Amino acid sequence: MDLGHWISGEDWPDDCFGFIYEICNTKTGKRYIGKKQVQKIIKRAPLKGKKNKRHIITESDWKTYTGSCNELNLEIDRQGKSDFAFTILKFCYNKWELAYYEAELQFKLGVLLKDNYYNGIINCRVGRKPKKR
Repeated sequence: MDLGHWISGEDWPDDCFGFIYEICNTKTGKRYIGKKQVQKIIKRAPLKGKKNKRHIITESDWKTYTGSCNELNLEIDRQGKSDFAFTILKFCYNKWELAYYEAELQFKLGVLLKDNYYNGIINCRVGRKPKKR
């Protein structure tokens, strides 16, 4: 499977919803921890005579994604993508896992307390783990 610029030590799972990643500046060692959904849901208006919206699941821009941090993206533009390592750390299978494991890793690594991370905020809203269906 084509992973774009991403590197993964595991095979791509069939039911993957998204992944937790690390982007590392190989020149300075500065890092960024984030999450990315590989699927997006497009909501369309209902068909004529119907009430429910249509939900279309499509692939997101994950293959070319370089993070949401402005400082990181400026450095990628300035230095070039070849100076950065884009690594998938963990595959997630729903939105809850994606939000939980990103925040857990960011707190565990202390990304806001250290100068060698680009992260400037830990933005999470996580509820109770969903029940299995």
